[in-house]
Amino acid sequence: MSSCSGNCSSCSSSDCKDRDLHLKQNEYSNIKKIYAVVSGKGGVGKSSVTSLLACAMQSRGMQTAILDADITGPSIPKVFGISGQAEADASGIIPKETKTGIRVMSINLLLPQQDAPVVWRGPVISGAIQQFFTEVAWGDVDYMFVDMPPGTGDVPLTVFQSLKVDGIIVVTTPQDLVGLIVSKAINMASMMNVPVVGLIENMSYFTCPNCNEKHHIFGKGSTDEVSEKFGIPVLAKLPIDMRTPSLEDKGAIELADTDPLMPVIDTLLSE
Repeated sequence: MSSCSGNCSSCSSSDCKDRDLHLKQNEYSNIKKIYAVVSGKGGVGKSSVTSLLACAMQSRGMQTAILDADITGPSIPKVFGISGQAEADASGIIPKETKTGIRVMSINLLLPQQDAPVVWRGPVISGAIQQFFTEVAWGDVDYMFVDMPPGTGDVPLTVFQSLKVDGIIVVTTPQDLVGLIVSKAINMASMMNVPVVGLIENMSYFTCPNCNEKHHIFGKGSTDEVSEKFGIPVLAKLPIDMRTPSLEDKGAIELADTDPLMPVIDTLLSE
Protein backbone atom coordinates (compact mmCIF):
# COMPACT_ATOMS: atom_id res chain seq x y z
CA MET A 1 0.00 0.00 0.00
CA SER A 2 2.93 2.38 0.57
CA SER A 3 3.58 2.45 -3.19
CA CYS A 4 -0.05 3.08 -4.13
CA SER A 5 -0.35 5.45 -7.09
CA GLY A 6 -4.07 5.94 -6.61
CA ASN A 7 -4.81 4.43 -10.03
CA CYS A 8 -6.98 1.45 -9.10
CA SER A 9 -7.67 0.53 -12.73
CA SER A 10 -4.05 -0.50 -13.33
CA CYS A 11 -3.35 -1.92 -9.87
CA SER A 12 -2.56 -5.62 -9.56
CA SER A 13 -2.63 -5.70 -5.78
CA SER A 14 -5.33 -7.79 -4.14
CA ASP A 15 -5.06 -5.90 -0.84
CA CYS A 16 -7.52 -3.15 -1.68
CA LYS A 17 -8.88 -4.09 -5.09
CA ASP A 18 -12.24 -5.23 -3.78
CA ARG A 19 -12.46 -2.89 -0.82
CA ASP A 20 -14.35 0.37 -0.74
CA LEU A 21 -11.81 2.85 0.66
CA HIS A 22 -14.31 5.71 0.92
CA LEU A 23 -14.94 6.97 4.43
CA LYS A 24 -18.32 6.56 6.04
CA GLN A 25 -20.25 9.72 6.77
CA ASN A 26 -20.93 10.81 10.29
CA GLU A 27 -24.04 8.97 11.48
CA TYR A 28 -25.83 12.32 11.71
CA SER A 29 -24.99 13.19 8.10
CA ASN A 30 -26.86 12.39 4.92
CA ILE A 31 -24.89 13.91 2.04
CA LYS A 32 -26.42 12.99 -1.29
CA LYS A 33 -24.03 14.55 -3.83
CA ILE A 34 -20.41 15.70 -3.52
CA TYR A 35 -18.64 17.85 -6.10
CA ALA A 36 -15.02 18.97 -5.78
CA VAL A 37 -14.06 22.34 -7.24
CA VAL A 38 -10.45 22.21 -8.41
CA SER A 39 -7.84 24.24 -10.25
CA GLY A 40 -4.37 23.48 -11.49
CA LYS A 41 -2.96 26.69 -10.01
CA GLY A 42 -3.81 29.42 -7.54
CA GLY A 43 -5.27 32.81 -8.31
CA VAL A 44 -8.05 31.70 -10.65
CA GLY A 45 -10.89 32.48 -8.22
CA LYS A 46 -11.67 28.88 -7.30
CA SER A 47 -12.92 29.68 -3.79
CA SER A 48 -15.09 32.47 -5.15
CA VAL A 49 -16.59 30.11 -7.73
CA THR A 50 -17.15 27.45 -5.05
CA SER A 51 -18.97 29.96 -2.87
CA LEU A 52 -21.09 31.25 -5.74
CA LEU A 53 -22.00 27.70 -6.80
CA ALA A 54 -23.21 27.00 -3.26
CA CYS A 55 -25.21 30.26 -3.25
CA ALA A 56 -26.76 29.46 -6.62
CA MET A 57 -27.67 25.91 -5.61
CA GLN A 58 -29.11 27.10 -2.29
CA SER A 59 -31.25 29.63 -4.17
CA ARG A 60 -32.75 26.73 -6.14
CA GLY A 61 -34.12 25.23 -2.94
CA MET A 62 -31.38 22.67 -2.30
CA GLN A 63 -29.70 22.30 1.08
CA THR A 64 -26.08 23.08 0.29
CA ALA A 65 -22.81 22.73 2.19
CA ILE A 66 -19.16 23.68 1.67
CA LEU A 67 -16.26 21.63 2.97
CA ASP A 68 -13.23 23.95 2.89
CA ALA A 69 -10.37 21.58 2.06
CA ASP A 70 -7.88 24.40 1.54
CA ILE A 71 -6.41 23.90 5.00
CA THR A 72 -3.41 26.21 4.70
CA GLY A 73 -5.27 28.97 2.88
CA PRO A 74 -8.91 28.90 4.00
CA SER A 75 -11.10 31.74 2.77
CA ILE A 76 -14.66 30.42 2.77
CA PRO A 77 -15.67 31.71 6.25
CA LYS A 78 -14.39 35.20 5.37
CA VAL A 79 -16.42 35.61 2.18
CA PHE A 80 -19.59 34.53 3.99
CA GLY A 81 -18.94 36.70 7.04
CA ILE A 82 -18.70 33.70 9.39
CA SER A 83 -16.58 34.03 12.51
CA GLY A 84 -16.09 32.31 15.85
CA GLN A 85 -15.36 28.70 16.61
CA ALA A 86 -17.60 25.82 15.62
CA GLU A 87 -19.29 24.05 18.51
CA ALA A 88 -19.70 20.34 19.14
CA ASP A 89 -22.21 18.11 20.88
CA ALA A 90 -22.85 14.38 21.17
CA SER A 91 -23.53 14.15 17.41
CA GLY A 92 -20.17 15.66 16.47
CA ILE A 93 -18.86 19.01 15.28
CA ILE A 94 -21.67 21.33 14.21
CA PRO A 95 -21.02 23.22 10.95
CA LYS A 96 -21.60 26.94 10.89
CA GLU A 97 -24.45 28.27 8.78
CA THR A 98 -24.46 31.30 6.50
CA LYS A 99 -27.29 33.82 6.36
CA THR A 100 -29.10 31.76 3.72
CA GLY A 101 -28.48 28.45 5.49
CA ILE A 102 -25.43 27.09 3.66
CA ARG A 103 -23.50 24.81 6.02
CA VAL A 104 -19.77 25.44 6.22
CA MET A 105 -16.80 23.72 7.83
CA SER A 106 -13.31 25.17 7.62
CA ILE A 107 -10.14 24.95 9.67
CA ASN A 108 -10.62 28.64 10.50
CA LEU A 109 -13.70 27.66 12.49
CA LEU A 110 -11.62 25.42 14.75
CA LEU A 111 -8.59 27.64 15.38
CA PRO A 112 -8.40 29.83 18.52
CA GLN A 113 -7.53 32.77 16.28
CA GLN A 114 -8.56 33.08 12.63
CA ASP A 115 -5.20 34.55 11.60
CA ALA A 116 -3.23 31.71 13.20
CA PRO A 117 -1.07 29.99 10.54
CA VAL A 118 -1.58 26.32 9.83
CA VAL A 119 1.96 24.94 9.65
CA TRP A 120 1.21 21.26 9.20
CA ARG A 121 2.72 18.49 7.13
CA GLY A 122 0.74 16.62 4.50
CA PRO A 123 -0.44 13.65 6.59
CA VAL A 124 -1.83 15.96 9.30
CA ILE A 125 -3.65 18.06 6.71
CA SER A 126 -5.09 14.93 5.13
CA GLY A 127 -6.27 13.74 8.55
CA ALA A 128 -8.04 17.05 9.18
CA ILE A 129 -9.97 16.77 5.91
CA GLN A 130 -11.04 13.24 6.75
CA GLN A 131 -12.24 14.46 10.15
CA PHE A 132 -14.27 17.20 8.46
CA PHE A 133 -16.18 14.42 6.75
CA THR A 134 -16.46 11.81 9.50
CA GLU A 135 -16.71 13.94 12.64
CA VAL A 136 -18.90 16.80 11.42
CA ALA A 137 -22.66 16.33 11.79
CA TRP A 138 -23.68 17.80 8.44
CA GLY A 139 -27.32 16.73 8.66
CA ASP A 140 -29.32 16.34 5.44
CA VAL A 141 -27.35 17.88 2.57
CA ASP A 142 -28.42 17.73 -1.07
CA TYR A 143 -25.19 19.10 -2.54
CA MET A 144 -21.78 19.48 -0.93
CA PHE A 145 -19.07 21.48 -2.68
CA VAL A 146 -15.48 20.79 -1.66
CA ASP A 147 -13.20 23.80 -2.07
CA MET A 148 -9.85 22.25 -2.99
CA PRO A 149 -6.40 23.83 -2.75
CA PRO A 150 -4.66 24.40 -6.09
CA GLY A 151 -2.49 21.72 -7.60
CA THR A 152 -2.39 17.93 -7.57
CA GLY A 153 -0.83 17.13 -4.20
CA ASP A 154 -1.80 15.44 -0.94
CA VAL A 155 -5.19 17.07 -0.47
CA PRO A 156 -6.71 16.13 -3.86
CA LEU A 157 -5.43 12.59 -3.35
CA THR A 158 -7.03 12.45 0.10
CA VAL A 159 -10.36 13.84 -1.13
CA PHE A 160 -10.58 11.58 -4.18
CA GLN A 161 -9.60 8.46 -2.25
CA SER A 162 -11.57 9.15 0.95
CA LEU A 163 -14.76 10.88 -0.21
CA LYS A 164 -17.22 9.42 -2.68
CA VAL A 165 -16.94 12.35 -5.08
CA ASP A 166 -19.63 12.43 -7.77
CA GLY A 167 -17.57 14.68 -10.02
CA ILE A 168 -15.16 17.59 -10.25
CA ILE A 169 -15.59 21.05 -11.67
CA VAL A 170 -12.38 22.60 -13.01
CA VAL A 171 -11.97 26.37 -12.69
CA THR A 172 -9.63 28.13 -15.09
CA THR A 173 -8.84 31.57 -16.51
CA PRO A 174 -8.29 32.51 -20.15
CA GLN A 175 -4.47 32.62 -20.20
CA ASP A 176 -2.78 30.05 -22.43
CA LEU A 177 -0.49 28.92 -19.60
CA VAL A 178 -3.49 27.80 -17.61
CA GLY A 179 -4.46 25.36 -20.33
CA LEU A 180 -1.46 23.16 -19.57
CA ILE A 181 -2.14 23.27 -15.84
CA VAL A 182 -5.82 22.45 -16.33
CA SER A 183 -4.77 19.45 -18.38
CA LYS A 184 -2.79 18.18 -15.37
CA ALA A 185 -5.85 18.49 -13.11
CA ILE A 186 -8.03 16.66 -15.64
CA ASN A 187 -5.46 13.90 -16.07
CA MET A 188 -5.27 13.45 -12.30
CA ALA A 189 -9.05 13.11 -12.08
CA SER A 190 -8.93 10.48 -14.80
CA MET A 191 -6.20 8.59 -12.96
CA MET A 192 -8.34 8.61 -9.80
CA ASN A 193 -11.45 7.49 -11.73
CA VAL A 194 -13.36 10.65 -10.82
CA PRO A 195 -15.58 12.07 -13.59
CA VAL A 196 -15.05 15.66 -14.74
CA VAL A 197 -18.38 17.47 -15.00
CA GLY A 198 -16.95 20.39 -16.93
CA LEU A 199 -14.90 23.58 -17.02
CA ILE A 200 -15.72 27.04 -15.72
CA GLU A 201 -13.69 29.87 -17.22
CA ASN A 202 -13.48 32.63 -14.63
CA MET A 203 -12.56 36.26 -15.42
CA SER A 204 -13.43 35.47 -19.02
CA TYR A 205 -14.33 38.98 -20.12
CA PHE A 206 -15.32 42.46 -18.94
CA THR A 207 -18.50 44.13 -20.14
CA CYS A 208 -18.02 47.87 -20.64
CA PRO A 209 -20.73 49.74 -18.69
CA ASN A 210 -20.81 52.48 -21.35
CA CYS A 211 -20.95 50.59 -24.66
CA ASN A 212 -21.94 47.15 -23.32
CA GLU A 213 -19.18 45.58 -25.42
CA LYS A 214 -17.31 42.53 -24.11
CA HIS A 215 -13.55 42.95 -23.71
CA HIS A 216 -11.35 39.86 -23.28
CA ILE A 217 -8.76 41.48 -21.01
CA PHE A 218 -6.75 38.28 -20.51
CA GLY A 219 -7.21 37.10 -24.09
CA LYS A 220 -9.47 34.30 -25.26
CA GLY A 221 -7.03 31.67 -24.02
CA SER A 222 -7.18 27.93 -24.53
CA THR A 223 -10.21 26.84 -22.49
CA ASP A 224 -12.15 25.87 -25.61
CA GLU A 225 -9.14 23.94 -26.92
CA VAL A 226 -8.83 22.01 -23.64
CA SER A 227 -12.56 21.34 -23.75
CA GLU A 228 -12.32 19.91 -27.26
CA LYS A 229 -9.16 17.93 -26.50
CA PHE A 230 -10.67 16.09 -23.52
CA GLY A 231 -14.30 16.10 -24.64
CA ILE A 232 -15.33 18.04 -21.53
CA PRO A 233 -17.92 20.81 -21.80
CA VAL A 234 -17.36 24.44 -20.87
CA LEU A 235 -20.17 24.93 -18.38
CA ALA A 236 -19.87 28.70 -18.03
CA LYS A 237 -17.68 31.68 -18.85
CA LEU A 238 -17.91 34.14 -15.99
CA PRO A 239 -17.39 37.87 -16.45
CA ILE A 240 -15.10 40.07 -14.40
CA ASP A 241 -17.60 41.52 -11.92
CA MET A 242 -16.20 44.40 -9.89
CA ARG A 243 -18.98 44.07 -7.32
CA THR A 244 -18.22 40.49 -6.25
CA PRO A 245 -14.76 41.11 -4.68
CA SER A 246 -16.25 43.99 -2.70
CA LEU A 247 -19.03 41.75 -1.40
CA GLU A 248 -16.47 39.08 -0.48
CA ASP A 249 -14.49 41.61 1.55
CA LYS A 250 -17.67 42.48 3.42
CA GLY A 251 -18.59 38.84 4.02
CA ALA A 252 -21.68 39.27 1.89
CA ILE A 253 -21.06 37.04 -1.14
CA GLU A 254 -24.63 35.77 -0.88
CA LEU A 255 -25.68 39.11 -2.38
CA ALA A 256 -23.60 38.54 -5.52
CA ASP A 257 -25.11 37.81 -8.93
CA THR A 258 -25.21 34.06 -9.52
CA ASP A 259 -27.13 34.11 -12.82
CA PRO A 260 -24.03 33.29 -14.94
CA LEU A 261 -23.65 30.05 -12.94
CA MET A 262 -27.21 28.83 -13.40
CA PRO A 263 -26.29 26.67 -16.46
CA VAL A 264 -23.83 24.86 -14.17
CA ILE A 265 -26.53 24.32 -11.56
CA ASP A 266 -28.89 22.98 -14.24
CA THR A 267 -26.19 20.51 -15.28
CA LEU A 268 -25.65 19.30 -11.71
CA LEU A 269 -29.37 18.99 -11.03
CA SER A 270 -29.81 16.89 -14.16
CA GLU A 271 -27.12 14.35 -13.23
